[in-house]
Amino acid sequence: MKKLLSLLVMVLLLQVAYGQKPRIIILATGGTIAGEGASADRAGYTAGKIPVSALIGSIPTITQIADVSGEQISSVGSQDMSLEIWKKLAIRINEIFSKKEADGIVITHGTDTQEETAYFLDLVVSSDNPVVLTGAMRASTAISADGPKNLYDAITVAASPKSRNRGVLVSFNESIFNSRDVTKLSTTKVNAFGSPNSGPVGQVFDGKVEFYKSSERRTPHIAPFSIDKNTVFPKVEIAYMYTDASPLYMDLLIKDKVAGIVIAGVGNGNFSKAFTAAVKKAVSDGIIVCRGSRCVSGRVVEDGEVNDQELGTIVSDDLNPQKARILLMLGLTKTHKSAELQKYFMQY
Repeated sequence: MKKLLSLLVMVLLLQVAYGQKPRIIILATGGTIAGEGASADRAGYTAGKIPVSALIGSIPTITQIADVSGEQISSVGSQDMSLEIWKKLAIRINEIFSKKEADGIVITHGTDTQEETAYFLDLVVSSDNPVVLTGAMRASTAISADGPKNLYDAITVAASPKSRNRGVLVSFNESIFNSRDVTKLSTTKVNAFGSPNSGPVGQVFDGKVEFYKSSERRTPHIAPFSIDKNTVFPKVEIAYMYTDASPLYMDLLIKDKVAGIVIAGVGNGNFSKAFTAAVKKAVSDGIIVCRGSRCVSGRVVEDGEVNDQELGTIVSDDLNPQKARILLMLGLTKTHKSAELQKYFMQY
């Protein structure tokens, strides 16, 4: 594998030497990076108003790095990201790489759910080629908009031979993150993303890409899960735990016959006695219940204060609740066995 990677890097470097620049396709989904506001000095704006062609036009010097083209997949704020858009993205990405239409892909995306889309794609895209998500915290019309710089950096990362075979990445505010570990940490600041358990895997600055480590949990170039236009995702929801939380939502989910429930528990994935009764009912009804945590870092371990073996629950390891939902949802397309699903959480 190392020899093959070295050969691929050499080929790409030769292409650059002979004037053959990497081909990068930008798949635009909307978000703040494409946002338009009525005033440059106010926070209000409408997401997804600027087309991908205008985003590319905002960074004319990018032509020195790569041959860049764009496609508009959707034009939404990422609070309105959907499973259907995820499917459309994944299918198009796999098609681009299978037909050798590009050497790398950049996805412009709102920041609200960017980490979820990145992790989902990491589990369903089968390619060694770079896929890099980016976005912005300031609309394109704002003073000191961060979108053009973030997009320039993301294209630089996607065009770099060093980015191959690293799974889906997030490039933001000059840091490069692994899709599994990254999460949004700030509501408004431009350094909005971080990886609390592991830190960034690299950085991009002044047109240069440097990686310092690789994720041990990154997926191989053959994705562990496959989807197509006919894929129907099992319904998985998240229930939030807090002081004196009512199990009413859990009861509603059980009545709705969802396939899985992720509990955003307190501490080490813990929940109250009232929730415990609801969990027992859910498990007895064949619903997979995964214990996650609302904490920003750390792991949820098996059989801590909660006896998972006795209760029939599984744990999210160090995935946050929103990413645990994604893995459980995809896992349920292959199996409904708790033991097999637990293995996925320790592997991916």
